[in-house]
Formats: sequence, C-alpha cells, structure tokens
Amino acid sequence: MRASSNALILAAAALVGLAGMLPAIGGPIMRALEPLRFAAQSHAASRQVAIVEMDARSVAEIRRWPWPRRHYAKVVDKLREAGAATIVFDVDFSSASNPIDDRAFAAALKRAEGKVTLPTFGQQAGARDVRTLDALPLDLFRPNAALASVSFSPDVDGLVRSLPFATITAGMPRPSLSAYIAARAGVADMDYPVDFSIDPDTIPRLSFVGVERGAFDPTIVRGRNILIGATAIEMGDRYPAPLRGVLPGVTIQALGAETLLRGVPMRGSPLATFALALLLCLPGVRARRRDVAAGVFAVGLVTLTLVVLSAQRWLAIYFPLGLGWLMLSTGGCLFVARDIFRRFRAGRLYDEATGLPNHRALVTQSGDRAGVACVVQLTNLEELSTVFDTMQVAQGIVRTAERLRLCSAHDVVYRVRSHQLALLMATHEIVEDQLATLRTLLLQPVEIAGRKVDIAVALGVAEDGDMAAAAMAAGDAAAAGVFWRRAALNRDRIEKAVSLMGELDVAIAAGQIEVHYQPKLALATDRIASVEALVRWRHPERGFVSPGAFVPLAEQTDRIEPLTLHVLERVMGDAARWRAAGHEVTAAINISAKLLDAPAFIAAVDQLLDTAPVAPEVLIFEVTESAAMSDPTISKATLQHFRDRGVAISMDDYGTGQSTLSYLRELPLSELKIDRSFVQFAHERQSDAKLVRSTIDLAHALGLKVVAEGIEDAENLAFLRAANCDYAQGYFIDRPMPFDALVDRLGMLSDLSLRLMQTG
Repeated sequence: MRASSNALILAAAALVGLAGMLPAIGGPIMRALEPLRFAAQSHAASRQVAIVEMDARSVAEIRRWPWPRRHYAKVVDKLREAGAATIVFDVDFSSASNPIDDRAFAAALKRAEGKVTLPTFGQQAGARDVRTLDALPLDLFRPNAALASVSFSPDVDGLVRSLPFATITAGMPRPSLSAYIAARAGVADMDYPVDFSIDPDTIPRLSFVGVERGAFDPTIVRGRNILIGATAIEMGDRYPAPLRGVLPGVTIQALGAETLLRGVPMRGSPLATFALALLLCLPGVRARRRDVAAGVFAVGLVTLTLVVLSAQRWLAIYFPLGLGWLMLSTGGCLFVARDIFRRFRAGRLYDEATGLPNHRALVTQSGDRAGVACVVQLTNLEELSTVFDTMQVAQGIVRTAERLRLCSAHDVVYRVRSHQLALLMATHEIVEDQLATLRTLLLQPVEIAGRKVDIAVALGVAEDGDMAAAAMAAGDAAAAGVFWRRAALNRDRIEKAVSLMGELDVAIAAGQIEVHYQPKLALATDRIASVEALVRWRHPERGFVSPGAFVPLAEQTDRIEPLTLHVLERVMGDAARWRAAGHEVTAAINISAKLLDAPAFIAAVDQLLDTAPVAPEVLIFEVTESAAMSDPTISKATLQHFRDRGVAISMDDYGTGQSTLSYLRELPLSELKIDRSFVQFAHERQSDAKLVRSTIDLAHALGLKVVAEGIEDAENLAFLRAANCDYAQGYFIDRPMPFDALVDRLGMLSDLSLRLMQTG
C-alpha cells in the first residue's frame, strides 16, 4: 500500500510537471519566479560597455527635437579622441535633416574610420496596416558606418525578457546592437534571454551634453564600447523588464551586450528540470515521518534552486525554475495529505488511551480472522478510576491485555468498549482449557503506579465467533458474579428482544413513543439555534426502554420506517408550536441507512412535507457517515431529493466511517457533526485537536456548518470556540428534554449563557 501510494504521489508530481511545460500553465509560474532568480544573483556590470545618455539635462540644454546632427558629430569626435573601442547609436537616422548638419555628421563618421555603428529597425506601416517598413540610415551615412538592428519585441505580458541575435531589414540579416558589441554571431530572428541579474545602475554613464563639451572623464570611454541613446522620460523608448522595473531601450541594449560578453546564454530543456525535480521528490516521498519529509522536500527545493541558478550564473544556461518548484511543492503537499489521512485512519482504529486496536479495527479485520470470540468485561473499572488517574488506569488495562494476548489465536487484543476487551481464541483447543489458563493469568494482580492491584473481570464466549453475542454473555457473567458464560445462555434475552419488537407498533399507536430534544448551542451568539430529536419509549410494564435496546432491533426487523415517520410527524408538530411562540429553532431527525433506498419511505416523507405545518427548511435530516457511504450513488440521489425539497442534510458521527473528500464534495450536505470520540478530549490531546481543527477548516472550505458532539466541560467548549466551530452539543450545553422543558429553556437565558456572561 505504501509503495503504491508513493508511486501515485510521484505520478501526480510528474503529471503536474508535464502540465507545467505548457505555456498557459508554466508561463505565469516562470514569470512570477523570474524576479526572485535574478535578485538572488544580482551583480555588477563588467564595465566593458558605457552609455552616453540623451538625458533630461541634455534635452533641457539643446531645446530642439530632432536634435541637430552637428551635436552627434561633436560627440563622435570627442568619443573617438578619448579612445572609444566602438560607438553604437540607438538613435533614428533614417530621415534627412538640415543638409549642413547631415554633412557634418557624415564627416565625423568618416573621421571615426569604421568605429561607429548606426541602427536599423522595422516599424508598422500604419495603425491599420500590418505591413512592416524597414528603416535604415541615410545613404550619406552608410559608407563609413556599420549597421545593426535595434528591433526587439516584449513578451505577452509586456515585459522584455529577450533580445534577438540578428534581424532581417531591407532583405539583409543585420546583427543586433548587443550581438554587434559582444561580437557574437547568431541566426536571424533567434533570440537569447537577457541576464537581468546585472545591475543596470553599475553600467558607466555619461551625459550627452557633457561629452559634447568635453567635460567628462576619458578613462570611462577609453577601450570601451559606447552606446548612445535616449534615457529622458519625455523621449519615450522605455520598456518594463523583470526585477528592474521600466528601463530605457538603450539600457536594455547595454544589458543584452553585457549578457553576451559573459557568454552566449541558452535555454535549458525543461525535461532536465523535470527529471531533477522528480529525482529530488523520491527521498521525500519515501520518508516515514512528516518532519523528515518536510526537511527532505525543503532541501530538494534548495538543491534545485542552487543547481538552476548555478547553471544560469556559470554556464549561461537558463533552466525553468518554476517547473521544479511546482513539482516538489505538489509532492510535498500530497505527502502531507497522505500522512494526515493515515494518522486520521490510524486514530480511528486504535484506542487513544491504551494504544490497543479498537472496535472498528475488530470489525475491519474480523473477516480475515477466525476463532472463538471472547469478550473480557472489566467489572471494577469505576472503582479503579476513583483511585487512579486516566493514564494509570490505561496502564492497568494494557497489562491485562498483555496477559490476554498469550491466549489469543492471532496475538491481538482489542479494546472494544471502555470496559471491555476482546480477543479470538484458537478453535483447535478446548475452550474450557483456554479459559482455565486465562483465569490463572487474570487472577494475578497487575502493577499500577508501583501498587499491586486486582482487576476484576467477567468473560463471555461465543464459539461461533459472534463477538456481539460474546459481549452479551460477558455482561450476563458480570451480573451473575461468575467468571464466564457461553453466548448460548443469552437466548432468553434474544427472545425478549423479539417480543419487544412485536410491541413497537402498538407503542407507536398508543403514544408511548416520546420525542425529547437535545439543544445545540450556536457559538457565535451563545443561543440555542437547533435541536436534535431523540426517541424515547416509556413501556407501561417494563418502564423506560433504552433507545440502544430497541432502535437497532427496529432496524433489524424492518420496523425503523414507521418509527422514523412517527418521530418526523411529531417533530413537525412540535416545531410549529415553538416557532409560533417566536423561537426560530431548527430540528434534526436521524435517518437510518436502510431508509435511504426505500421508495415507500421517501414517498411517505414527501407526503408529510407537503402537508407539514412548518417549512422544510426548519428540518435537518441526519445520516451517519457509514449510512451515506453504504451505497453512495443511491444515498446521493435520495439526499439530493430531500435537499431539493428544502430539508438540510447533516452527516452524523463524521470521522468514524470511510468517507472521502470527493464524497463530501458530491453529497448535498449542509452540516458535519464531528463524532464525540474526537471532540471530548480535543482540548487535552494535540492529535485530537489537529483532527478537529482540520475537519472544521475542511467543512468551512466546502461551505458546511460544523456541529461538535460530546461537550462535557467548559475547557472543551472554549477550545471549540477558538477553533471557529459553529455549534456545540453535549451534556455541558443541555441534556435531552421533553417539549415543554425545551420551550421553557428557549424562553430564558440558559445556565450556560449565564456562566458565559459571568466569565466574559
């Protein structure tokens, strides 16, 4: 199972990586991380390139546009005299100006003896004309100057990230300014990524008018490649770039030249990043502890980042970083999700106090293990609890289980209830002999907190492996004060239960079935906002009959339908009465799993809803998690039908079944009720607290309200309030009560509300 889930996590990371190679998915991630990768390697320029800025100062002093070309002629002469290696213009010379100025500039170009490069570029013919017109310097200037292209295109988001090696203008391939300065050859219209980790502020700069007047340091020019272009805001020619904000075009050309001077950059294959990220995911996925896995994935992210940045810095190869981050993040998140699910599942299969497998584990594994069912009932557990604390009592139970394990056919002992342990004994041995061995073992005192303590027990045995029958037999043995009894001796009790079911129909007709209501406290208002309807049977001869005694039997004997319809009709009437008294309180009714696929029941409920004295929105149908999961397709259809009628749907005992996130999303739920086994110690146990908080966050993310069951003290309630739970239910809030008592309670501040006011 673990190897299979590891493979699934790796497969998911791989699929995410393949999706990340698509421009629509990987492009935004790459662009988001670009500033980080450049900032992490920010460094100074090589100072082989300098910029002569047509800056605001120059604009203010020359005061004309276009500038007379005699100014450019003077600057060329000054730079030539200062020893510039090359003089490259990012200025348009494609149109004629004053003839005298043009001749003066041409003469300066001739004196420069081939050191000057002039720009060519393509531009759109018009707003509605998509043709491109090529612009070249005047014929007068070309004989003594080289030509280079200044054309480049921003990406889809408007940022400039790359420059071409060359472009074709007037039918001829022309090197780009940056490629010309760096003397790098390349194919026309093939681009390269600009290294924006180079700090543009470290590129040497001179003001145009300062150079024209000779007021500059010649050492800044000597032996360098000089780029001349506009940097004044009013002259335009500005483009946004990663990390560096909006830059003048001439600065971007200078950064391109600096990039090529360090080497010709290449775009690395995303498959290389894909393979490295997948390899780095492997040790993280295989880790057995969440903290170790977190460290491994963190190291993986750092390693991947260092490899990618090192390749960029030292090899001039640009591998996609976002792709690897996406894959490693996916692998890490899936590992955490799997770990949480496993812990949640393990928590449901083991008793928190003792660490012994619980009743759910027994039910899960009983199909694979055969033997004689034996239930051991601890008959003096309450007395022990008054002497020792919870942890010490748990120690005593564990030591008792260790002795029982010696007679277990499968070396496993289950804690099926707080006062009952269960095991399967071997079928090939005589039961009486095994029980004699157990008696000898269990008569010996166990040590708790340094004291010898006697743990009294009573055993029930079912040779057909029926654990429920063995539990009943253990109860009989405890009541009779004997060591053990066989399950066959419980036949009389079974016959009484069958007789009881024969009287249920009469009890419904005679009004013996009552409905009590247990309030649910809305934590946002500290008011009772809803109640749960609980059935009660007051038998004229047997007295009070526990719901646990007749409701399961009603399900087994197909009498749960009339019982549920009777309760539903009674709740509707009671709800109409309390709402008429001004109490806007909803009511929840439990619906058995057997009824979700019963057409007759659904039709009967529809009829009741059609004639109900209250709106369907007043009602909540509670179904257990196991009921909703027994046949998800049918359950979903039935619950959706009721939801469409306006009835809210609540999943009861959440956490005790096998539901998945997909079912929670697909079922038409309005509410989750977290089982008391997770809630009642959540303020004391960190594991329970994490499960409860994560369940509340999950439910709220799905748009569901959350009810926490089993609230028995103020600390537990305070924890739930801090965890943003919506409703709380339990004896600390209020016990189940008949209708009249409920109406009285709704008409006044509850004791709980008073306590909250006093402590507030």
